Amino acid sequence: MAHAACVSVLPYGRQLHRRIFFPPQRSSPSSASASATDSLFTSASASTSNYSPKVVVTRERGKNAKLITALAKHEIKCLELPLIEHAPGVDLDRLPSVLSDNVFDWIVITSPEAGSVFLEAWRAAGMPHVKIGVVGAGTASIFKEAMQSSNQLLDVAFAPSKATGKVLATELPKIGNKTTVLYPASEKASNEIEEGLSKRGFEVIRMNTYTTVPVQNVDQMVLKQALAAPVVTVASPSAIRAWKNLLSDSEWNNSVACIGETTAAMARRLGFRNVYYPTQPGLEGWVESILEALGSYDELLSISWQCVEDNNKGYGRAHECRTTRTS
Repeated sequence: MAHAACVSVLPYGRQLHRRIFFPPQRSSPSSASASATDSLFTSASASTSNYSPKVVVTRERGKNAKLITALAKHEIKCLELPLIEHAPGVDLDRLPSVLSDNVFDWIVITSPEAGSVFLEAWRAAGMPHVKIGVVGAGTASIFKEAMQSSNQLLDVAFAPSKATGKVLATELPKIGNKTTVLYPASEKASNEIEEGLSKRGFEVIRMNTYTTVPVQNVDQMVLKQALAAPVVTVASPSAIRAWKNLLSDSEWNNSVACIGETTAAMARRLGFRNVYYPTQPGLEGWVESILEALGSYDELLSISWQCVEDNNKGYGRAHECRTTRTS
């Protein structure tokens, strides 16, 4: 399995990964391999009254199962704390008629939720033939079942070399002199896709078919558990903004494991320091980033315990704590 390229800045300025958000003071070797990392989590705790969870999963309720299952293979137990929920966008009602009345060279889909919303409208429009460009494998998977029963009316024909909107806008193939694109998206998505395509001469119609809103009622007992967990996972800029709002004035400085670069950039802008993300968005890379975050947490924990042991042995506060992982 390829090692995930992640970003993190830890206390003491120690660099553990290839890229950082803030300049380090000194660097140390990268964390152990995935197999060694796995052994650190065999005693990962369950989210019960007697144990604390290791990882908080924050997608909309009912959409965290794949990540929870993937982490369970590493014996990591999770706490589910949905931070956002989806709501209809201003253009949703018009989408079926736009699909039935017009022909587009490309339909561009950049998130699983955008794909799910599109499929409902596409069926309501009578399932016209469409050619779809997706941002990555996670989004493409939304169309898998529909493609099997669509009699080739649904054609997922393009994904960029890197799963980001910027690269998609750069690489989407032109079809003839005038290439038309329908872009159903979240109201909160940036203008990166349509601006990038327009600069290349594409004619783009954007429709805001859904939006994301913070969950209004958060169980305070669950939130208390989440604040104590080493790692919080987020899958969108909206989710990391919602987490920031929940923190209020709390001095929370644990790790954030983001699904991709766009969400990680938002985390950085919001002031989070321990930020991890894979170079290629997707479940596998996301899990590796979470393992990196947990490994770094365990390393810092072992350093803290070593400091306590050294001080108990009489070295005093001036003694420099060891910075290597202890077994």
